Amino acid sequence: MEPGELVTSAPLAARLDIPSGPLFFPVTAYGPDGSVDLDTYRTHVRRGVEAGAAAVFACCGTGEFHALTPEEFEACVRAAAEAADGRVPVVAGAGYGTALAVRYARLAEAAGADGLLAMPPYLVVAGQEGLLRHYREVAAATALPVIVYQRDNAAFTPETVVALARTDGIIGLKDGLGDLDLMQRIISAVRTEAPGDFLYFNGLPTAEQTQLAYRALGVTLYSSAVFCFAPEIALAFHQALRTGDDATVDKFLDGFYRPFVELRAQGRGYAVALVKAGVRLRGLDVGEVRPPLHEPPGDHVKRLAEVIERGYALLQEAK
Repeated sequence: MEPGELVTSAPLAARLDIPSGPLFFPVTAYGPDGSVDLDTYRTHVRRGVEAGAAAVFACCGTGEFHALTPEEFEACVRAAAEAADGRVPVVAGAGYGTALAVRYARLAEAAGADGLLAMPPYLVVAGQEGLLRHYREVAAATALPVIVYQRDNAAFTPETVVALARTDGIIGLKDGLGDLDLMQRIISAVRTEAPGDFLYFNGLPTAEQTQLAYRALGVTLYSSAVFCFAPEIALAFHQALRTGDDATVDKFLDGFYRPFVELRAQGRGYAVALVKAGVRLRGLDVGEVRPPLHEPPGDHVKRLAEVIERGYALLQEAK
């Protein structure tokens, strides 16, 4: 496939299965009055696609799905699809209870999304039978393929993931738990009981920090929040992983990703707020996070700038 070629006619699973670059989870841009800034959002998404993202995951965790009204969600997904312009697939978040998740799924389909990332249900801790029914209803609501996000209150047994893999429309599992023993058992169970092209994603915050371990399980797809504000670093790391250049991987882990993760651990909600601060530091005013998240204080933003500067210095050394 030639660079820039339209790929919207290919199945989503086939497009995602080739890890040509990081998976881009754009932040949602807000203007000075706090409303969604669609023009800046389009710019953010377009720059990410042009920088080499393999896919755009719009209005998901980094995009503050929880803070968007349905109308804002639909407008943002539509803007992301317009900005991607068929060059890479656009996957939209869908969550809350089953009825609302179905509503968001249908809004995403109407807005031109290519697929869905199904978030955990709101608040409740459900049993496996209820979780399976929830995701099957979301998958049945539209023609869009669905990736199920395992984290927090949506943790699955291997048997449940086998059932998900057998469900029409469900194409993969994104893992945000980080339990590698469970992931190995899930992968083994699906491989033996529901063989096919089921996809797996590392969905932990700053997934690059754990991707060596996930790679050992055969999981090559991962979300990259760093790509939002330092796409060149994220791409260099991805390339080093893909080619087995572990020396370069280690340099970025030691000099950039570990300091970034340690700074991220200094505040609740920093998996979003710190990323948004990074985008602003790099010259695109995407506004602040919405409550209940909060902005990092000035000293943390200063440390973030230093971490980013060090990351780009490492990038120059690696060339």
